[in-house]
Amino acid sequence: MTRTRYKIHDTAYPHFLTCTVVGWVPVFTRMETVEIVLDSWRFLQDNDRLTLFGYVILENHLHWIASAEDLARQIGEFKSFTARGIIDLLEARNVKPLLRQFEHLKARHKTDSAHQFWQEGSHPQMIESDEMMRQKLEYIHNNPVVRGFVDDPTHWRYSSARNYAGQTGLIPVTTEW
Repeated sequence: MTRTRYKIHDTAYPHFLTCTVVGWVPVFTRMETVEIVLDSWRFLQDNDRLTLFGYVILENHLHWIASAEDLARQIGEFKSFTARGIIDLLEARNVKPLLRQFEHLKARHKTDSAHQFWQEGSHPQMIESDEMMRQKLEYIHNNPVVRGFVDDPTHWRYSSARNYAGQTGLIPVTTEW
């Protein structure tokens, strides 16, 4: 598969995105690492750089639906900020096994850092209709249920399912689209 398969063609539409940790390493098992992701989304929203419609954070990957004037740039900044923040956290806590994995799994052409946190790409899929938006949100929110982590999507803390159920979530999302 080439890197050109997934592209953001029209930023007027929201996109379904996936970000996967290299080697599928489970790092989102502690609130501290999840909070780095949430902080990045909050910053982008607070500065009117991103509209977040839905998300789920699992132990080694996340799915989200977002739109932005320059979505590719905002995705890049999100991934850069979160990778740096999580690597810094792991270094501060001296979590050598994970740091060694991120060093070992680093792509050869990545010469600007000692570690690689995210797999390349985000597999953007343009959401062109309300039906597609509902389908992607259902997929996102039911991911923890399908994986057997919870019986009800609203029971998964790290998801926008609560927002769509009229409950308070960990981070605000735009539920009107």
